[in-house]
Amino acid sequence: MPGNSNSAPGRTAAQVGRATFGGLAAVGFGASLLWDSACWLVMGRRRGQSVRIQPIFAEMMEIGIRALPIVTMLSVTIGIMLAIQGIYQLSRFGAESQVVIGVAFGMTREFAPLITGILVAGRSGSALAARLGTMTINQEIDALQVMGVNSIRFLVVPSLVAMLVILPALVIWADVISLLGAGLFISAELGMSLGTYIDQTLALLSYEDVFNGLQKSAIFAVLITVIGIADGASVEGGAEGVGRVTTNAVVHGITAIVLVDMIFAFATTRG
Repeated sequence: MPGNSNSAPGRTAAQVGRATFGGLAAVGFGASLLWDSACWLVMGRRRGQSVRIQPIFAEMMEIGIRALPIVTMLSVTIGIMLAIQGIYQLSRFGAESQVVIGVAFGMTREFAPLITGILVAGRSGSALAARLGTMTINQEIDALQVMGVNSIRFLVVPSLVAMLVILPALVIWADVISLLGAGLFISAELGMSLGTYIDQTLALLSYEDVFNGLQKSAIFAVLITVIGIADGASVEGGAEGVGRVTTNAVVHGITAIVLVDMIFAFATTRG
């Protein structure tokens, strides 16, 4: 029958429509969170609920300091891997010494901010979603509202400010440590002194190259925080719901980071 033949496409279209509207609603909610956070950060003192420094430092410790070991290990590993592949490929043309160019630009403009953003999204973005999801289920958010405490000022702003400060700092650390790791391998493999490698790297890199990675890290910081909070606030059910929103925060955060990184790379390499 004609109705039956159109039922499957109809259901598919309905699912696509619901997913599209759900995605648009999530984007709108994230934009609202970002705007309200900025308002509380600027106007909080006038409203009698200023943003406290202690929670910001606590978030910075959790997001940044405790992430240093894994960021360090992976940054050194990626730097050495990039050097290995660069030397292997360039050896076909007898241009192994030019590997410094690829390592310097690749790490500062691309790999350091991308890898650091993905690590923080998996580690801290998921923690934000799990914490907010648990608080929502336990009705702690409602309790804050009853007490007259704005939940955005209390929960979102400290995490956002801490992320905006600490993620670029982690990227700078990743730049330094990855370039150092690559330099040690290049020195051992090509017989180039570490001082010569450092001089070549500093001569190649400009302020724009480093700033490019820092710009991306600031955008990643906003994305990780807003996505983690938005996913956590959408929790439904009990412990299973918390697990689901935690997974969603990781998937959505990493997907957003990779897509934004691609768009940013395309925009900054034109002209």
